[in-house]
Order: sequence, then C-alpha cells, then structure tokens
Amino acid sequence: MIIRLENVNYIYNPNTPFEKKALDNINLTIDETDFIGLIGHTGSGKSTLVQHLNGLIRPTSGRVLVDGIDTKDTGNLLKVRQKVGLVFQYPEHQLFEETIYKDVAFGPSNLGLSQDEVHERVKTAIELVGLDFEKVKDRSPFELSGGQKRRVAIAGVLAMKPRVLVLDEPTAGLDPKGRDQILGRIKKLYEEKNITIILVSHSMEDIAKLVNRIVVMHRGKIVMDGKTKEVFKQVEKLEEIGLGIPQITNFMRKFKEKGHPVDDTVITVEEAKMELIRFLRSKENA
Repeated sequence: MIIRLENVNYIYNPNTPFEKKALDNINLTIDETDFIGLIGHTGSGKSTLVQHLNGLIRPTSGRVLVDGIDTKDTGNLLKVRQKVGLVFQYPEHQLFEETIYKDVAFGPSNLGLSQDEVHERVKTAIELVGLDFEKVKDRSPFELSGGQKRRVAIAGVLAMKPRVLVLDEPTAGLDPKGRDQILGRIKKLYEEKNITIILVSHSMEDIAKLVNRIVVMHRGKIVMDGKTKEVFKQVEKLEEIGLGIPQITNFMRKFKEKGHPVDDTVITVEEAKMELIRFLRSKENA
C-alpha cells in the first residue's frame, strides 16, 4: 500500500452560499501494483480526489497518507510531491522554458541534485516518453505537435522519479495518432518501470485496454471499486449513474442475446476478435 484515504471529506467555499461538498467520506487504498482507472461524470469528484493524492488539496476532514506521510503535514509536502506526480489536463499549457531540456529539468533542478543527476533524469525521462533525446533536447517545446508537447510535459513529471503517476484525461484534445502514442507510453511505463498509475478518463475503451482496477465516482462518493472486468459486468449499475461500457462489450452482449454462445464479458477489440474466431471455428466443427 502506498496511498490511503481515510474518511476524506472536502468542501469547496465552506460557510458561504456557494458551499459544495465535493468528496463525501472517501475511503480508498492504492497499492503499488495498481493501474487504476478513475471514472465518473463531470462533477463526480474525480479531479478533486486526485489533487488530494499529492497534497495540492488537503481534506476538510479525514486524512490522506502517502507512503505513511500525512498530507496535512505541510513540512513534508515536498516529499509527498516527489512520490506522487500529477499530470493535469492539457499539461502542455504549463510548458514555459526555451528548450525541451530546460523544461524537463525544471523539477529535478529544484531538488538540490548534482548536474550529472539532473542530466541523467532528464535524458531518461525524455526517452521514456518515446522522444529522441539528442534530436529534441535543444528544440523549443512550442515547435512540437500537440501529442509531442503532451509527452514533454509528462517527461517533466517523470524526471522527478515519482512512485505514483496520476494522469487526468491525458489524451484530451489529441488526434488519434497522438492519443495512441500517449496511451502506448503510459502502458509501457506501467509494464516496464513498475510505476503505480491512476488514469482519469471518460473513455471506457481506453480504461478497458489499460487498467487492472476501476474506481467509479458519483456525486462525491466511491460507488464501485473492483477489477476491470468485474466492474464492466455491472452494466445496469453503471447505466443508473449515466456511465456506459466499452462499445465492443455492448456489441458482444447484443450478439449473445441473438442466441450466439459467446463470452459477452470481453472488454477489448482484441479479446472480441479471439472470441469470435473461437465461435466461428466451433460452428465449423459442429
């Protein structure tokens, strides 16, 4: 366990006419092997929750522990933020240095590290997001495509060597190519670098392809928490709160309803392909 939320409540604008309870008694444990998909409608509390994970917001009541450190302990917030890297929506809007190297180096340079250590972190982070270090290090980040800018922004967070990476809608506004590149890099980070990842997304297809656990939020509460397939099986409950399931899962459910004996719990196109091949072969051999 690396992060634990205990009875966390958060109220925006308390004691004013605009008071709003954004988080309602949240209890959540995040383990080091987790790749979590955090889903829910706009206003469900997702962004407020993830900002609690590295102390950007601190609970109105309850507590958040990051590797044993209480985020209300302001003297240890730097340690918390080194452990939990948060990538906001449209992180490229936070790029500001004249070169990609300087932008990625900004965070680690403020940790009091040696120049050699900063250089190694910058080089590693840029390569982790799939960019050629020598080709891009001296370029302006503003010369890049949208997807490349997004990757540079993520590299800036990775250069801090976080144990947990939180991504809030990382593919928002990208074209299909840029979206696929970002998702591919996120998957590779999880598989090869053992980084705990929390992915906020409205795309059920992206969630289905990547995560091993889903946390569903609704009106400031966690209403579901389980393995990816187990959550997507609960179609009626998801529909009750206005959420859907992956399109391919919906197709397989309808295909099964027409009398075809197929597994309708598949959640990715690749799984569906294999299941349909199995089904067609079984008909041929019947």
